[in-house]
Amino acid sequence: MSAMKELFTTDVGLMSIGGIAFMLGMGVFFIRYFLKHIKEDGDRAAAAARR
Repeated sequence: MSAMKELFTTDVGLMSIGGIAFMLGMGVFFIRYFLKHIKEDGDRAAAAARR
């Protein structure tokens, strides 16, 4: 339990939480970004193949 107290009350612990949250947010952003562009490229390729 002292590890949790240290995580949420010290500067180093709060910075660790911030870094973890930032990295998870970046991961979500990049997954959504890549999936969006993969779909757009697939749609573009399918449209070109129909011509």
